[in-house]
Amino acid sequence: MKILVQKFGGTSLSTAEARAHVIEHIQDALEENYKTVVVVSAMGRKGEPYATDTLLDWIVQNGNRLPAREKDLLLSCGELISAATLCSLLNSHGIRSTVLTGAQAGIRTNEEYGNAQIVSIRPNRILELLEQDYVVIVAGFQGETAEGDVTTLGRGGSDTSATALGVALKAEIIDIFTDVNGILTADPRIVEDARPLSVVSYTEICNMAHHGAKVIHPRAVEVAMHAGVPVRVRSTFSKRPGTLVTHPDIIRGESGAVQDRFVTGIANFASITQIQVLSKESHYDLQLNVFKAMAEQRISVDFINVNPSGVVYTVFDHEAERAEAILRQLGFEPQITPHCAKVSIIGGGMNGVPGIMARIVEALTEEDIQILQSADSNATIWVLVQGKDMARAVRALHRQFELNR
Repeated sequence: MKILVQKFGGTSLSTAEARAHVIEHIQDALEENYKTVVVVSAMGRKGEPYATDTLLDWIVQNGNRLPAREKDLLLSCGELISAATLCSLLNSHGIRSTVLTGAQAGIRTNEEYGNAQIVSIRPNRILELLEQDYVVIVAGFQGETAEGDVTTLGRGGSDTSATALGVALKAEIIDIFTDVNGILTADPRIVEDARPLSVVSYTEICNMAHHGAKVIHPRAVEVAMHAGVPVRVRSTFSKRPGTLVTHPDIIRGESGAVQDRFVTGIANFASITQIQVLSKESHYDLQLNVFKAMAEQRISVDFINVNPSGVVYTVFDHEAERAEAILRQLGFEPQITPHCAKVSIIGGGMNGVPGIMARIVEALTEEDIQILQSADSNATIWVLVQGKDMARAVRALHRQFELNR
């Protein structure tokens, strides 16, 4: 079968107008003779009746003592409401459709409630329904354990549901619909002339997603990448093709030549604190003690630099006070720089190209922006700046690499 998986996020389903666009996209897929599987998120965002964050608030307002297993039962309801609503609308338009929970769709997970990992997918029931010309609507973000308990997949779980089902079904393509027209070169709320990208590699979009771009969850991209299934990131409110996410060799094959693009985009992430711990003569095991203490207290660390004189790393702002207290209990005197931001310069073409870091430093120096810390990989360079300088840094780097062209 020629199978297409479409995933629609909360904003795509939150209003009658938005749901009308969703129906049009499903009709378009059927007209192109695709057997169509639709994965849905909970409708709306925090404050709206069926949004996941609203359900979390409901728990807080009612004792805030719900165990993790039972919390997953409640949180799975949002997607079921979306799926049933869309099913009714499709049937009213003469489109045969049916709803499956994550469990009924064959999604088996481990028992890590709230952030479960998919162990296997048995899509037999979906395939049978597709053979009968149903549009199969699957509640995203959820699965079941071997014991039959409902689990949820954590943030971005509906994206992961969609790509995992796409892989299991051997779909030709997976469409991730959102409220923006594909993947942009930067956050449009910061950079007015941020430009939509027509095509990016899996690695590039994974890096963008990991470092602040919120269009698609990186775990979902990694699932598609390992199987080589192409993903399109599209706007629910447009017929444009959006951004194709695929392998670099396919990108080269489509364009006829290697793209002359060192930098693909700029991502940003705020509300982080830099912590520096300097070694003293007697602290030969400083690195081990610092990071072991952070791990034991389940404090996530990032942007790590280790050298003979000590360690430098970042934590989320909301964890900074606790991290500092732990370090002082160990006898260290940490230097704390709160309210920082990480700005990431991302591009698969940067590896081995001289002068990229020089251009980054030049752009930020011209704006009188201090670089507190930097690191790099083969496809990303990160700089840490003061939070107040983040927006100016993103705009300066976007101009420097002419990403608006």
